Amino acid sequence: MHRWDHVNNLHWTALIESIVLGDGGANHTETLRALVSAGANLQLADRNGNKPLRLAQERAYKAMLEILEKAGAKP
Repeated sequence: MHRWDHVNNLHWTALIESIVLGDGGANHTETLRALVSAGANLQLADRNGNKPLRLAQERAYKAMLEILEKAGAKP
């Protein structure tokens, strides 16, 4: 497990935080892109079983969705 895959007490990874705590804007999208490029696990889910792709879909974050889909994220 890479340090960027650390799960906090909310059961969020840095990748999940970039979506959930973000606004879908350029800064948060670039953070997500950097984490994906560094090899962050795209399949780690939050406490409710929501994976990053679903979280981005729920928020309609188009740019994040494109990055996650291109990287092979699954719902």
